[in-house]
Amino acid sequence: MFSTMIQNLLSSSGKSAAMQRAVQMNNYVNTINSQWMPVEQQVQNQGITPSIQSFDKVLKSTSKVKFGDLLTNPTTKVDANIYTAQAASAGEKITTKEQIKNLISRVARKHGVDEKLVNALVKQESGFNPNAKSHVGAMGLMQLMPATAKGLGVTNPMDPEQNVEGGVKYLKSMLNKYNGNIILALAAYNAGPGAVDKYDGVPPYKETQNYVRNILATYL
Repeated sequence: MFSTMIQNLLSSSGKSAAMQRAVQMNNYVNTINSQWMPVEQQVQNQGITPSIQSFDKVLKSTSKVKFGDLLTNPTTKVDANIYTAQAASAGEKITTKEQIKNLISRVARKHGVDEKLVNALVKQESGFNPNAKSHVGAMGLMQLMPATAKGLGVTNPMDPEQNVEGGVKYLKSMLNKYNGNIILALAAYNAGPGAVDKYDGVPPYKETQNYVRNILATYL
């Protein structure tokens, strides 16, 4: 590929320009090679086996790494967090706490929710255990009830990606409903918005009151 590009440059722009461009391309390749190893080591520590195919997907899908940017700025970094996201979307399991936090960070940013708040909620709901199930049927990291999950378009509540996506969307809807009031949004997440509306505040349920108190203690 590079040889064809260089030949085209030779025929159109002269040898000097072609050589300069070739040097830039070489710098680009060296930059990728030098940065891929640290990323590879990081994701291996998370239990993911990198592959050339998945790394190519990272380069193609992320706006943070562009061919032109690397030519003009060889110090552009490849974000290991983006690799983790691509690995997850490719079907590789998210199991470690670090992977879960990376997922939460990405989904929270997508929906405009404070990731620290989502982390505090997940800690309270499941202790960052993607396989958590409650005695009432709540499932996964954000403990989605079957009916809630279905309403959010979550087909597999035990899948961390779907679970966090659905849970954050629901939390965002509660924040919107209560004009950004975190206390009421958390109470509604636990007891339902109907109970919050009925009592015009946090319901007088010990479980819900402790739930809100514990999350705020972690969040604040």
